[in-house]
Amino acid sequence: MSKIDEVAALVEKGKAKKVGAAVQAAIDAGCDPQEILNVGMIGAMGVVGEKFKNNEIFVPEMLVAAKAMKMGVEVLKPHLASGATGALGKVIIATVAGDLHDIGKNLVAMMIESAGFEVIDLGVDVPNEKIVAAVEENPDTKIVALSALLTTTMPSLRDAVAAVNGQPWRSNVKVMVGGAPITQAFADEIGADGYSEDAASAAELAKSLVG
Repeated sequence: MSKIDEVAALVEKGKAKKVGAAVQAAIDAGCDPQEILNVGMIGAMGVVGEKFKNNEIFVPEMLVAAKAMKMGVEVLKPHLASGATGALGKVIIATVAGDLHDIGKNLVAMMIESAGFEVIDLGVDVPNEKIVAAVEENPDTKIVALSALLTTTMPSLRDAVAAVNGQPWRSNVKVMVGGAPITQAFADEIGADGYSEDAASAAELAKSLVG
């Protein structure tokens, strides 16, 4: 088993305490840091995402795998070209005004980060002005990801997308939406560029939107 395969296996199993040492061992053995990231960690999270989609594992296993990856990235960061961990660009993520749910959003943020984006998390109950201001402060933002977890906050999601859609820089960003009550039809109706039903699909969607 190669050193990179070892890293991947530990990330998949969510062995956060062991991942750092395995990453260090791979670096010491002369493995390419970029390959450790892409094959060992992002690859492993892809497998975890697939298992999650197929209901072979559930949210807790996915969270521990994402945490393990985070520990690995910490060890790897100094060895990567600056910005390589956020190489695909910036994603601004938020739960819309009036909605206080963050577990789903946090999971999506972790998966998107695991896929190679830099994530700016605005938190929950985020007013539209704050979302717009965040994009203006980060003009290199590629994606705005918005979630609503309640049927009662679906109108807030509609308003948030409308606020972004009304900006002069709208053509430079992609808007993705998600959350339990949200559907592809609703995403199309409110003018979003993409919809995903779970965190694993969200990472794939983010990659395809910037691809």
